[in-house]
Amino acid sequence: MRAQTCRSLLALGGALGLVVSIFAALEFYDASLSNVCTVNAFVSCKAILESGKTTTFGVQDYAWGIVGFVAILVLAGLSERRRKDNRITYLLLLVTTGGIAFALYFLYVELVEIGALCPVCLTAYLFGVAAWVGSLGLAQRAYRRSHPAPDVPSADA
Repeated sequence: MRAQTCRSLLALGGALGLVVSIFAALEFYDASLSNVCTVNAFVSCKAILESGKTTTFGVQDYAWGIVGFVAILVLAGLSERRRKDNRITYLLLLVTTGGIAFALYFLYVELVEIGALCPVCLTAYLFGVAAWVGSLGLAQRAYRRSHPAPDVPSADA
């Protein structure tokens, strides 16, 4: 994958994920917004909000999304400015991988413990996956740049 494609995925996933996470925060404070994404008993933001299971380690789940997507955008910007510093790229991969782990946990809570699916949350998870794919591509490029393939003698020699 080209570096520009990876950076675009990071920017798109990070920015849109942040917007969706902010909307999730607004839903938390204005319950009438949850009606926008409540389709039925299963596809329901309202069911998730009313479940009492929207905190992890004492922090509201939407806050994890906001902080995570801001961190992704900051690290992506730093990675862009300091392209030769692989540590930033690897830190970006670590943060996005952590975000995927949180998203999988949140999805488990939604589906298994609550028995509903929040379309807003699912959208944020998908934007997180896009950012993760972008960071994975950049990390692979950084690794290849710092670990060039050894010269292989040709069969003609």
